[in-house]
Amino acid sequence: MENKYEIIIFWSNEDEAFVADVPELPGCVAHGSSHAEALGHAGEAIALWVETARELGRPVPQPKGRRLVFA
Repeated sequence: MENKYEIIIFWSNEDEAFVADVPELPGCVAHGSSHAEALGHAGEAIALWVETARELGRPVPQPKGRRLVFA
């Protein structure tokens, strides 16, 4: 599945990293030392989230088709 989920990237002082949150997939969060790294890790996290949900027979939300990247 092509990633069409909204991704919000922000700096976390607590984690000292960029955090990539995928609000349409509860608990799907990644981080990285740069925007690009956080975004790449978010793509991996989305794939794992969807794969795990399917394995467990849980519903996978359809992406709303928006994609946001904030700094």
